[in-house]
Amino acid sequence: MFLLFKNLINNLGYVVLIAFLISRLKPYKKIIQKEEFSTKDLIILSIIFGGFGILGTYIGTPVNGAIANTRVIGVITGGILFGPFVGLLSGVIAGVHRLIIDIGGITSIPCLITTILGGVAGGIVNRKSPRKDRWIHGLFSGIIIEHLTMLLIIILSRPLHLAIEIVRQIYLPMTLINGIGVGIVISITESIFEEKEEIAAKQAKLALEIANKTLPHFRNINNSSFRKICEIIKTSVGVDAVSITDKTTILAHYGLGEDHHVEQEKILTNSTKKVIQSGNMLILKNSTDIECTHRNCLLRSAIIVPLKDGEDVIGTLKMYYKNENAITFRDEELAIGLSQMISTQLQISKVDKLEKMANKAEIKALQAQINPHFLFNALNTIVSFVRINPIKARELIINLSTYLRYNLESGDELISINKEIEQVKAYVEIEKARFGEKLNVTYDIDEDINIKIPNLIIQPLVENSIKHGILKGEGKGTVKIEIKKRNENGIYISIEDDGYGIDSGVIENIYKGTISENKIGLANVHNRLKLIYGQGLNIQRLSKGTKISFFIQ
Repeated sequence: MFLLFKNLINNLGYVVLIAFLISRLKPYKKIIQKEEFSTKDLIILSIIFGGFGILGTYIGTPVNGAIANTRVIGVITGGILFGPFVGLLSGVIAGVHRLIIDIGGITSIPCLITTILGGVAGGIVNRKSPRKDRWIHGLFSGIIIEHLTMLLIIILSRPLHLAIEIVRQIYLPMTLINGIGVGIVISITESIFEEKEEIAAKQAKLALEIANKTLPHFRNINNSSFRKICEIIKTSVGVDAVSITDKTTILAHYGLGEDHHVEQEKILTNSTKKVIQSGNMLILKNSTDIECTHRNCLLRSAIIVPLKDGEDVIGTLKMYYKNENAITFRDEELAIGLSQMISTQLQISKVDKLEKMANKAEIKALQAQINPHFLFNALNTIVSFVRINPIKARELIINLSTYLRYNLESGDELISINKEIEQVKAYVEIEKARFGEKLNVTYDIDEDINIKIPNLIIQPLVENSIKHGILKGEGKGTVKIEIKKRNENGIYISIEDDGYGIDSGVIENIYKGTISENKIGLANVHNRLKLIYGQGLNIQRLSKGTKISFFIQ
């Protein structure tokens, strides 16, 4: 048995070495680091991990006509890392191979069955287990599958005395080595996922740095500012050319290809038109994919991402490279981050235009409340999370984008209350990230509320409770947001805090319409509600804090 242990440990070393070498290959990394796998990707992964199973069979040690092997390591690992499809298919590949090379062998059928079941078990772990615990669940999965293998050998293999002798010799070595092997190989591949998160965090940080550099140029958008933005991106990222387009025209192009990618001319490439039509990112691997009509174009690969206003595509950001197949996962992550940043900045730049188009002074004032201090504070908060918690940083970027997008909605339009709630939650998450445990926000919201309300009705009240209630008081406290159905069509909404408490004079001035500028948010909401519904806010000073409520019919 000692010799068998030694052989299996050597075999495990081969498997681990090959797994490590494969994990360093760029094509393998490129597949693993995708957000979603195509059917082709899953088949390739199944062949790879089925191949690990076949390798485990070939380097196995003969024992009384059976093979002591490390086959299940690859199969279980494939299922745990990439799901039931990869687990099942790799199990079939390795299991059928085991049957074919030993037709008539007394353990071939049990090994076929348990190899496939190993893949299925790995797929179940993938669905049920958190990623951080997968290696240990993989270890126990390997041990359990080997126990099942031994049981099936005794049940199905004949003669029985030979089956028992085989199990006696291989039971302990195979159970321990394969269990440990699954855990090791999972840990090796998991390092690629961790590398993916590190890359995403670094690219998010770089996108924020670029956002800071380009911010002044979004304040007055024109052809010159678009070109300067492209220049900053090219210099910061190290690409060979950068373009920004609207839906029909090249707004700016900086870098290689300026001689024929001319600003203010119509979009040349079909690939750009595809992105505008589909709203999806497009990766171009060579000049044929780019489809530039200019014969001597030096651009050989590119990544094109849509720029959006809400759900509508308003243009594209394009990053070009002079080499073919130059796009990496880092480039994809950065391009996505930059497109979101530019989209958000373009939405911010629309504030002046929206103000001119607005008919009501109240709407103008609310839309002017996009506070640059709040924006910079939010960006600084996100940057602080990039290193310590990249997942939280990405969530905050999404929250900031949501907040800004809804803050720029046309004030004359009624929107779904669910959109307003989403904006409120995005704002709250940003503030909670800034102030930590000092700020607590609770929600009591009925389900299936389906009503339209004016934009920027609830969020300014929540902001007022946090800024002028909680932070002005003890610096910490709770805001309670309640949205309840009162009858078939009516909705009761209240925002209550346990902070400083509103002055009675402020309440009186809001009702009279003689409010000071720092309370203009409350006054706007009150006046708009009165204008639309005939009744404004009910503002109450509590023994501790403030409660503001209103009813929408």
